[in-house]
Amino acid sequence: MDSTGNPPPLIVGCGQVGRRLAAALAPRPVIGLVRSRASAQALAQAGIQPLQWDLDHPPQAPLPSAGAELYYLAPPPRQGEREERLERFLDALEQWGQPRRLVYLGTTGVYGDCQGAWVDETHPLAPRAPRALRRADAEARLRRWQAKSGAELVLLRVAGIYGPGKLPLARLRQGKPMIRREQAPWTNRIHLDDLVQVLLAAMARGRNGAVYNVSDGHPGNMADYFNAVADAAGLPRPPVIDLEAAPEALSAGLRSYLAESRRIDNGRMLRELGVELRYPTLAAGLAALFPEASVVSSKG
Repeated sequence: MDSTGNPPPLIVGCGQVGRRLAAALAPRPVIGLVRSRASAQALAQAGIQPLQWDLDHPPQAPLPSAGAELYYLAPPPRQGEREERLERFLDALEQWGQPRRLVYLGTTGVYGDCQGAWVDETHPLAPRAPRALRRADAEARLRRWQAKSGAELVLLRVAGIYGPGKLPLARLRQGKPMIRREQAPWTNRIHLDDLVQVLLAAMARGRNGAVYNVSDGHPGNMADYFNAVADAAGLPRPPVIDLEAAPEALSAGLRSYLAESRRIDNGRMLRELGVELRYPTLAAGLAALFPEASVVSSKG
């Protein structure tokens, strides 16, 4: 229990986003669930109480979930169309106790290819990529769990995350190509620190059962994104190829993102969660990450 007599927040999948979230929750004690011993040691060094559990296997220790604020940030399995990892976790909650509220970090990929249209939370789901099918399956499982358990639930459909440690710098340094601007799809982003704001707000103020799109509300072109990061980091822009050359030159994962185009409406997030974004545009986010580059560009 913390100083208020409530159980500490539980972050399931306490990786980079989770550690940032735990820092924002300080000075409250936080429990972070991770898979490996090395990750557990890293959490302990960061002042986060670690709980080691590989979600692909039954739990080997009690789960401190009863009455807790639970943030589920763990990724789905890498293969298949079903989110059985999440199902295993929800089964464990029946044994160890239901949380007060669960906030789930999902993806806007569940909307599928919208051919560049603006998309709000009422848009029908049409996932195509296996990763998106797993996320849609997760949402359905969570809905069934909520109806059965009576616990509160908030679903977040999150755009591409960028920020410290979440930029394609290695790809740019390797000189890997990108398709031409006129062939690149619309993409959507949210800065890591703004995502943390949204997670906290969803736990505190989100409507029970609601879905929120999470993005900065300023969609961009994927080719422009890589160019902007390269410019800010002082790296060469990626070489350009035609879309027809993508199967040989680009990874399957990147091709799956290039096959979908949509513009995410974040109006409900702003209205209901009351979040004031620190980085409402990619330019603002990159300027904070590379302040020297922004000074140079302002003088140029």
